Amino acid sequence: MSAMEELLETMARLRAPDGCPWDQEQDHQSIAECLVDECSELLETIDTLDMDHMREELGDVLLQVVFHSQLAKESNHFDFEAVAREVNDKLIRRHPHVFGDGALETSDAVLHQWDQIKAMEKKGEDRAESVFKNLPPSLPALMFAVDIFKQIEKKSLPTGERVDRESIGTLAESVDEETAGALLFEIAAACRSKGIDPESALRRYARSVQAETEALASTPAG
Repeated sequence: MSAMEELLETMARLRAPDGCPWDQEQDHQSIAECLVDECSELLETIDTLDMDHMREELGDVLLQVVFHSQLAKESNHFDFEAVAREVNDKLIRRHPHVFGDGALETSDAVLHQWDQIKAMEKKGEDRAESVFKNLPPSLPALMFAVDIFKQIEKKSLPTGERVDRESIGTLAESVDEETAGALLFEIAAACRSKGIDPESALRRYARSVQAETEALASTPAG
């Protein structure tokens, strides 16, 4: 039996009527915070390249996937096998340059093709039209802001007064990882001193940039 099969059996045993009382009481919502915590701990090991602890934290994140899959299996929605099959099929479908005909030479070309294939897959879904891709609603504010600007650059979207491209370009020429960390830390500390939640402040500003860009992009030229 493989280690993965053993893990699935262990999870099923914990959820069984004669299993663990705590595990038996959980549902998708009750363990959602655990997933956030485990991902945060994994990110810390990635930042420090602590490979021994990274292995452990990857296991903890995998446990959350297995737990949710077991809950879904019990309610006859899907199981871990379906989860693994779906993501494997997606990888093959979105890498035709590897598993099909044709070849791509650069990462940019791969990302462009990935976005095109993803857009075709989502075309039939009932979603509001947007010049931005749909972002997870609980994405951390800093990641959300980076993703907004990445799409602005990638799609050459128009921006209003809230985005000073010249200032951003000048800062990008001089900033390095340590300087960026120091600036972000100082901003976080200043917000703490002023009683401002930096996460909320950045998220609100990023959303205003998104809304302004959406409005400009949807305005007919001329």
